[in-house]
Amino acid sequence: MIVLLIMLLLIIEAIPALRTVGFKRFFTDPSWHPTGGAKTGTFNLTPILGGTLLVTAGAIFIAAPLGIASALFCQFYAPLKLGKLYRHLIELLAGIPSVVYGFWGLVVLAPLIGQWQPPGQSLLTAILILALMILPTVMLLSESTLRSAPQSYLHAANALGLSRWAIIRSAVLPTARGGIITAVLLATGRALGETMAVLMVAGNVVQMPDNLFAPVRTITANIALELGYAMDHHRSALFVTGLMLMVLIVILVGLAHWINKGHVHD
Repeated sequence: MIVLLIMLLLIIEAIPALRTVGFKRFFTDPSWHPTGGAKTGTFNLTPILGGTLLVTAGAIFIAAPLGIASALFCQFYAPLKLGKLYRHLIELLAGIPSVVYGFWGLVVLAPLIGQWQPPGQSLLTAILILALMILPTVMLLSESTLRSAPQSYLHAANALGLSRWAIIRSAVLPTARGGIITAVLLATGRALGETMAVLMVAGNVVQMPDNLFAPVRTITANIALELGYAMDHHRSALFVTGLMLMVLIVILVGLAHWINKGHVHD
């Protein structure tokens, strides 16, 4: 009921902009300057949506292989005490507030990148911070899936005299594939919805970046920056972006559920 009420609120608040501005203008207007109203304002969301997708894709590109590798390390390679310590450190990463990540990125990481290529607050900085934030989601969920692999498969692979990596490749990963994909999809949803840390390190310029060092603005950062003073169709347009984000999250969660359900059925 709470989810349905949230969706209902987003739809009700987005209707004025969808009726007056029209859905097409959110992708065809020359820029994002909605304060002029429906007639004189411009409502192009393409740079903001593009920035969101680029930051999320970059973070997943880094966090997914590292998270899966970390899960395999803890479960199959690390000594028991080292594996527990490493897992606790990853769990600690999961518990750090996002504003702390953003503060660290703004004070430490952005100046380092700025020395290499100004301005520092950029697409690359946002990707690195977000990858660090979603790494625990990928690692912990993947490890849980790996731990639930049928022991009979492992015993059979051991009986055949296979190497450790051969056992992982032929017996563990095929059975855990659905759960690992689900972990990556859920981490993608977390990345799409992250606000504070990305707002602090991405630069918040509404543009399509032409390189990794260009500043960008994401959907969540745009809502957080502008909702406090937005009025009329500007405010309604922000709810349109929130509705887009909610639809993306629903699709990801549904896809994760579908993949996981199909894996369990197999």
